[in-house]
Amino acid sequence: MAYRKTPAEVRRLEAAREHLVACATSVVAEVGWSQASVTAVADAAGIAAGSVYQHFPSKAALAVEVFRRAAGHELEVLGEVLAAPGDPVDRLGRGVRVFARRALENRGLAHALLAAPAEAAVGAERLDFRRRYRALFAAVVREGIAEGALPEQDGEVTAAALTGAVGEVLVDPLGSPGGTTTEALLDELTALALRCAGAP
Repeated sequence: MAYRKTPAEVRRLEAAREHLVACATSVVAEVGWSQASVTAVADAAGIAAGSVYQHFPSKAALAVEVFRRAAGHELEVLGEVLAAPGDPVDRLGRGVRVFARRALENRGLAHALLAAPAEAAVGAERLDFRRRYRALFAAVVREGIAEGALPEQDGEVTAAALTGAVGEVLVDPLGSPGGTTTEALLDELTALALRCAGAP
């Protein structure tokens, strides 16, 4: 008969895995993907490096999980803002502002999610999440067009431009804090997004 883990063992393993992912996320936010070695993550989690492989088959698998969790949370927050009741143009501006503010409040992690060099598996996830961000922006742009608040346009093209522009504008500030104040940057980025969509 095959051995079956008890509910207590399953809970313990799940808790250990969650702790490991949280520690790996902190390490990535601090040093980036390239320096977030299995040893560095294990040290942060207070376990032996070999124990990491009880939960993930490779460093790449752990990195992908870190990316999915962190990017997924940001996508969820943006989705809630963009889908809230009210004027679609206001929601578009608010969504860009919320996304950028959250990035600037956690610069290390945001830089890792948006731009830091990473393994191919993380790069593939990054591309997938860009498409998902684009879909959120496209939905609110199309809503704005339907309500007459935005001019006729291809919502997908506008959403792709917005997604790329927001990420590009944030790359330098995230990588080297300083210079433009946060509020000034948020104002500029929000205005840029609204101009891109053709808002008055």
